[in-house]
Amino acid sequence: MVSPPPHPSRSSCLFASLLILVGHLFLGAECGVNADVEKHLELGKKLLAAGQLADALSQFHAASDGDPDNYIAYYRRATVFLAMGKSKAALPDLTKVIELKMDFTAARLQRGHLLLKQGKLDEAEDDFKKVLKSNPSENEEKEARSQLKKSDEMQHLRSQALYAFESADYITAITFLDKILEVCVWDAELRELRAECFIKEGEPRKAISDLKATSKLKNDNTEAFYKISTLYYQLGDHELSLSEVRECLKLDQDHKRCFAHYKQVKKLNKLIESAEELIRDGRYADATSKYESVMKTEPSVPEYTIRSKERICHCFSKDEKPVEAIRICSEVLQLEPDNVNALKDRAEAYLVEEMYDEAIQDYETAQEHNENDQQIREGLEKAQRLLKQSQKRDYYKILGVKRNAKKQEIIKAYRKLAMQWHPDNFQNEEEKKKAEKKFIDIAAAKEVLSDPEMRKKFDDGEDPLDAESQQGGGGNPFHRSWNSWQGFNPFSSGGPFRFKFHFN
Repeated sequence: MVSPPPHPSRSSCLFASLLILVGHLFLGAECGVNADVEKHLELGKKLLAAGQLADALSQFHAASDGDPDNYIAYYRRATVFLAMGKSKAALPDLTKVIELKMDFTAARLQRGHLLLKQGKLDEAEDDFKKVLKSNPSENEEKEARSQLKKSDEMQHLRSQALYAFESADYITAITFLDKILEVCVWDAELRELRAECFIKEGEPRKAISDLKATSKLKNDNTEAFYKISTLYYQLGDHELSLSEVRECLKLDQDHKRCFAHYKQVKKLNKLIESAEELIRDGRYADATSKYESVMKTEPSVPEYTIRSKERICHCFSKDEKPVEAIRICSEVLQLEPDNVNALKDRAEAYLVEEMYDEAIQDYETAQEHNENDQQIREGLEKAQRLLKQSQKRDYYKILGVKRNAKKQEIIKAYRKLAMQWHPDNFQNEEEKKKAEKKFIDIAAAKEVLSDPEMRKKFDDGEDPLDAESQQGGGGNPFHRSWNSWQGFNPFSSGGPFRFKFHFN
């Protein structure tokens, strides 16, 4: 007879019940977590399909935090990062997917693509080979073989580029690097190498473009910012140079080369800003002095000498120092024959010197390079009018004064000539007639040049006393007989003549 099983004790039954309860609680919690993760994944998927990338990313963040071993969450988050152009952020997620699920060929293929773009050719090839060994789909196999072939081509081109660079054949190196960087677009080292080739070939702006890319591709790339700053400095762009060297110091405030360069650029920038402010205030002599200081501060960079002389040329022209302006502008134009600013300023100086043919030539040359510049067009028209006017009556020449003469000089010249050519000084009838004509011209010149409004018209190429140049105008008020000028006062500064002046 078989004995019945022993009756379990109360304590053992209680313990078993507790185990069952804990198991149920744990299972319920796990189901709750999984449900939340699935909810985040599903919602994120819908947001991604709708193009709401930032919101989708938040959902996939929550899913990966809720279940750190859920490879789908990482893969979908990587997909969003790629859609947002954040390949650096996508790469760790793809790596995590592969760690969690070794046979996930789509993730490995995608990582291989990113590694290829970064120029990590050996790592990329390893991914593509593993895809081929993991029973891929037909499309995945085709893609992996294609990318493997491309990676092999890049390896070969890189070897050729490095050999050309080491042989100082920079043009050939650039040709190879161009081809590689069409595929390995995020390869910072190859971009730095191509930038160096551009520098050697005298193409600094192309070098700057590559270096700017490397400053974003590599973290804390102080060297790139330093090089960009020095290149801008050599090009004469002191403001951009200052901006880039500040970026270097933000990353490393103790960077010796960046700090030394910063001090030099800041000093030069301050001088130039001060000079430009003086020009705006019309203080041309002080501005000239500042630009002379610029040339002394940086004599080793030709660009600053040329730009300083260009601005000094402008100052002399505006300050009505035509001889000095023509000399400095000509120095600039010997180096830069197509410098429109120097051409315009020299043309203005030529006008003051009454060298109208030369002014017209400068304006026409400037117009060839900037045909829409209204200042050039107006200057050319003025020069042409003045040339035509010079072939008639020139009031400045009559009084023997320069075009930039002050009113006081004009009155002084008028008094002297009026005394000299007064008809009462001449007894011979023929000489008296000649003197009368001369005196009328002198009086007319004084009348025009001592009146600001009439003088401006004349300076713009229009004779205010010439009926032909007045649209719909009447006769010339100075085309009168000598009798109308009887009783003048050569010592008057203007107004009606008060008494007759006789010579013995």
